[in-house]
Amino acid sequence: MVISKKYKKIGLFAGIVTLAVGVAAFDDDLFQISKNLDVFASVYKEVNINYVDNVNSAKLVKTGVDAMLDGLDPYTEFVPESEIEDYKLHYVSTQYGGIGASIFTRNGKVYVSDVFEGFPAQKGDIHPGDQVLKINDIDLNGKNNDQVSLLLKGSKGAAIKLFIKRDNVPQPFEKNLLRDEIKQPNVSYFGMVQGNMGYIKLDKFLENSAAEVTNALVTLKKNNPNGIILDLRSNGGGILQEAVKIVNLFVQKDVEVVSQKGKIKEKNFTYSTVSTPLEPNLPLVVLVNSHSASASEIVAGSLQDLDRAIIIGQRSYGKGLVQQTFNLPYNSLVKITIAKYYIPSGRCIQELDYTHRKDDGSVVKVADSLIHEFKTKNGRSVYDGSAIYPDIFIKQEKFANVTQALVGKLLIFDYATVYRDKHAKIADTKSFVLSDGEYGDFVKYLADKNYNYTTSSEKVLNSLKTEATKEKQFTDIQAEYDVLKAKLMATKKNDLQLHKDEIKQILENEIASRYYYEKGRYEVNFKYDKELAQAVKTMQDKTQLASILKGEGNYKVIGKPMLAMAGKKVAAEKDTDDDNN
Repeated sequence: MVISKKYKKIGLFAGIVTLAVGVAAFDDDLFQISKNLDVFASVYKEVNINYVDNVNSAKLVKTGVDAMLDGLDPYTEFVPESEIEDYKLHYVSTQYGGIGASIFTRNGKVYVSDVFEGFPAQKGDIHPGDQVLKINDIDLNGKNNDQVSLLLKGSKGAAIKLFIKRDNVPQPFEKNLLRDEIKQPNVSYFGMVQGNMGYIKLDKFLENSAAEVTNALVTLKKNNPNGIILDLRSNGGGILQEAVKIVNLFVQKDVEVVSQKGKIKEKNFTYSTVSTPLEPNLPLVVLVNSHSASASEIVAGSLQDLDRAIIIGQRSYGKGLVQQTFNLPYNSLVKITIAKYYIPSGRCIQELDYTHRKDDGSVVKVADSLIHEFKTKNGRSVYDGSAIYPDIFIKQEKFANVTQALVGKLLIFDYATVYRDKHAKIADTKSFVLSDGEYGDFVKYLADKNYNYTTSSEKVLNSLKTEATKEKQFTDIQAEYDVLKAKLMATKKNDLQLHKDEIKQILENEIASRYYYEKGRYEVNFKYDKELAQAVKTMQDKTQLASILKGEGNYKVIGKPMLAMAGKKVAAEKDTDDDNN
C-alpha cells in the first residue's frame, strides 16, 4: 500500500505530539518523585535534629518505609541490613550454624521445645522440656526467643556451653557442644503408607526443594508404589522455579506450568517443563489446606489444570502474586510484588484484591460477580479469584475447647516430658497407642493444673446474661440462667472423657516425638489422618480416579462460586426478557 506525503506528514506530526505528551508526563512523574523524596528527607532531618528526645534514626526510617509500603500488599516489604540473615533463612535457605534445637519462652524462662535427629543437641542428650539457664555463661532469664536464638547460632565447629536444668535431675548441669551446620530439610518426611502408597511431606519451596522431592520419589519408586501422595498442607510457598521443577517430575516435557504477568513486559515470563518426567503415570494425589499458599498453589493448581493429580483437602490460601527482591544501599533490600501468576487453564487464584480497597483501607475478596470460568485439559470447569478448590473436599475438624486449652497451656507438652522420664522406651511409632490406663494417668496429672477455658455454650449463655442485663430483664430469668449454667458446668467436667480420642491423638504425637523425633510425629499420626486415608482410598478406586480426572458427573465442575453463577443467571434472564419486549 502507498501512503501519500500529506498523510505521512500528518502521521509524523501526530507521533511528535504523542511523544511530547509522553515526555511531559514522564517529566511530571520525575518531578513528583523528586519533590516527595525531598519532603521525606527534610522531615526526617528536622525530627532527628529537633525532637525532644533522642531518636533511633534507623528505626525512624524503617517505620516510614514500612508505612509507605503498607498500602500495597503484605508481600511488598523493606528488609534492613540487620534483618537480612533472618530474611534469607525464611525465604531462601534454611541452612545455618547451630545445635539443632528449637526453643520457647514461658514466664521469662527458656525451654527446649524440640531437638532434631542427627544434630549436636540430640547427640549431646538435650531433651525437650529442658530449661536452658545459661548459654556461654550468659544468663537467659528474661531474654526473648530472638535473643536466645542469636546466642545459639554461630559458625560451624565453634564450641558452645549450655547450663541445663532438668525436672528429674537434682542439680543443674553443663553440656558442652560443638555447633554444626544445620540444614532443615524442605522434605521433612517421606515413606510408604497404607495401600503401598508413597508419601512425601514438603514443608517449603526453598533452595533444593525440587532435588529433595526427586530424591524422595526415586527412593519410593524402589518399593513399586501403587500411587504417590504429595502433602503440601500448611506449606506457605517459596521459590517459584522450584515449584515448576516439582511439577516436571509428574508432567511431560514442554508443558506450560505457570506464567507471570505484570506492568513491566520484560518481567513477564512463562515457565514450562524442560525435561522428561520421573513419574508421569502413577496415580497422584496432592493434599492441601487453607495454609497452602503461593508455590504450593502453583503445584496443586497446575497439576489440577493438567488433570494429572487429584487434589484433596480444603480450599487453599489464594495467593497469586509474584515477588522479586531488589538490592538497596548498605546491604538492605526491598521485596516487591511485580506480577500475578496464571496456571495452565489461564486462571489467577489471587483471592484478595489489594488494588481496590474499601475507604477504610480494608482489603476485600475478589467479588463473585468478577470470577470467571476456565477449563482444565479434559474440560473440567475451574474458577479464578478463589484459590485452589480441591476435587475432593474434606471438612477441617476443629479441636474442642478443652483440647485447645491443654495445648495452649502447654500441659500436653509438660506431660510428654513426665512420660519420657518414666518410660525408657515405647513401641514403634506405627503401633504405639496410649492405653486407657495411661490416659487415666494423664487425667490424674491434670487434677491440680489450671486449664480454664470457655465453651461455645458458655459464651452464648454469657452473651444472653449481658443482653438481658442491658434490657433489665435478667432478674426475671436468673433462676433459669443459674440452672442452665450449673448443667453446663457439670457437662464441662466430662469434657476430658467426651473428647478423649482427640486428646489422646495429640498426646501420642507429642510423646512419640520424644523418642522418634519429627519422624515419630508423622508416623504416629497417620492412623488419625482423614485426608491421607481419603487419598489412599481414592487411588485404590480406579473407577473413581478415572471419573474425577475425566470430569464425569459431579466432578465436571470444581469449586463453582454460587453467587457469581446466580448473578449470571439473573443477568441472562433479564437479557431474555429484554429480547422478548
